[in-house]
Amino acid sequence: MPAKDFYHNTVRKALIKDGWNITHDSLKLEFGSKDMYVDLGAERLIAAEKENEKIAVEIKSFLGRSEMDDLEEAVGQYILYHDVLAELEPQRVLFLAIPHKIFLDIFDEPLGQLLLKNNRARLVTFEPRMEEIVRWIT
Repeated sequence: MPAKDFYHNTVRKALIKDGWNITHDSLKLEFGSKDMYVDLGAERLIAAEKENEKIAVEIKSFLGRSEMDDLEEAVGQYILYHDVLAELEPQRVLFLAIPHKIFLDIFDEPLGQLLLKNNRARLVTFEPRMEEIVRWIT
C-alpha cells in the first residue's frame, strides 16, 4: 500500500465535516494483475432519492519542487483511476482533492481552465488549517 499524502488526514476530516462517511481508507482497485489505491472512498445518503452517493478521492498536496511536475503526475493518476473506476464501479465519482491555494494558483490560470473545460478532472478544494472543504468543481 502506498504512503499517505501529507494532507490525507486533513482531507479525511474535511470530508467528514462535509457530511461524508469514509468507507475506504485506501480504496483498492484491482484491474488485471495490477493493484492501485485511491486515497479515500466515501459515501453519503441522498435523502430525496434514498440512495447513497459514492465518491473516490485522490489527494494531492503539490509540495514537490515543481508545480508543473505535480500537476502532470496528478492529472495522469486521475485519468488512470478514472478509467479503472468507470469499469469497476461506474456509480462512484472520482475527485482530485487539492489545497484551495493550489486551485487559485493553477486552475484559475489558462492552463487549469483548459483542463477543467476539457473535463480532465473533477476537483474538491480544501483549506488545510481549517480542515474544511471550500469548493466542489465538477
